[in-house]
Amino acid sequence: MPPPDGLTVQAWRLFTIFAAAIGSVVVNAVPILTASVIAVAAAVLTGILPPAKAYAGFANGTILLIVLAFLVARAVVKCGLGTRLGHLVVSLFGRSTLGLSYSIFFVDGLIAPAFPSNTARSGVLYPLAYSLASAGGALAADGSRRRVGVLLMFSGIVSLSLSSALWLTAMAANPLGTEIARSFGVEIGFGSWLAAACVPTLAAMVLMPLLLRALIAPEVNATPEAPAAARKALAALGPLTRDERIVLAAFVGMIALWASAATFKIDSTAVAFLGLGVLLVSGVLTLADIAKEGDVLATFIWFAVLYTLSSQLNELGFMGYLGQRLAGSLAGLSPILAGLALVVAYVALHYVFVSQTAHLLALFGVFLDVGIRLGVPAAALAFQLLFATNYFAAITPQGSSANLLFVGSGLLSQRDLYRLGGVITACQMLIFLVVGTPWLMLVWR
Repeated sequence: MPPPDGLTVQAWRLFTIFAAAIGSVVVNAVPILTASVIAVAAAVLTGILPPAKAYAGFANGTILLIVLAFLVARAVVKCGLGTRLGHLVVSLFGRSTLGLSYSIFFVDGLIAPAFPSNTARSGVLYPLAYSLASAGGALAADGSRRRVGVLLMFSGIVSLSLSSALWLTAMAANPLGTEIARSFGVEIGFGSWLAAACVPTLAAMVLMPLLLRALIAPEVNATPEAPAAARKALAALGPLTRDERIVLAAFVGMIALWASAATFKIDSTAVAFLGLGVLLVSGVLTLADIAKEGDVLATFIWFAVLYTLSSQLNELGFMGYLGQRLAGSLAGLSPILAGLALVVAYVALHYVFVSQTAHLLALFGVFLDVGIRLGVPAAALAFQLLFATNYFAAITPQGSSANLLFVGSGLLSQRDLYRLGGVITACQMLIFLVVGTPWLMLVWR
């Protein structure tokens, strides 16, 4: 098949490879690692991409940050601090698995405005979710409570997607989007973002744990005896051990540096390297511990490959071409239908992106421009697309780098990730459209 008019042969062939890789994973033909390594080999051996560009993702700072955060999170579990944290949360919220899910959303929403990187924030949230899964019996060898772990891990993924939509400063792409929106006459600040986001986002945060529980059907729902048992277990643990104190100090230090990264121009990946170095020097983590983390290497490889292929598709003009063709086909629709179609298409297209920021840079301006030309209110469409840039992160396991710690937990299958991701993203989009649009028109006026 020749490439469509306006698209180069190189872009068309790279899209074929990328689509085949993602498609094979979606239909569960091969694992995501297998599909990724075959895809990058095909792209290089056929001459579609030069090696330097094909392997660029392996030197990407954000991807390295994921690996480092994964190792630091393992230290939280190894030293026993994760168990202590899990018992503490269970003692407060543990009367049901639903309460544990809500506790993840609560903690994330509370810390989100101080973290301009949702990937860094996942490094804080993942140890909590993993510890709660362990305390809930999800790691048992017989798998008798596996779905409890699925609920808590996916709660972390969904929570990160919503907390990033709630606060302007909670995700790196948000300020970029406001700058693009400003060029179309839409001025968005911290306060106006929060005013527009609070009602639909908080509504979604209330409803999503309930929906997740219904979809996943955890083996245990009511656990009235859990808080008392957790308090007893906490008392039995006694005071913090040396390793727990070191991990706690390192973790708090990393959180403080990550939270101030934008203000003081601190590189988030370097902070993670520093934290890992402290844990290695102190002996809390050893080289033998790192050698056991085979899942980390697998995650690093497949995400680096898919990130690179997606970035190259964008660089070769495929994403912009696709967005323009889809947007241009809406001519003649009423403003309401055109706006709805633009939001739905914008969300659906995230299946071919591995970066929220890249998606926004490639399509946000194009879709906003077309919508305004078709009579869609600029502010309403800008906010809906900006919110979508956050909540569509859950649509695929590679939809955001913030997902990867949870994906690497071993508790979520590919079927879980794609099935739940599609359903949850569709429901979040419905909430933001049905609840968010009237609210936005009210507060913006």
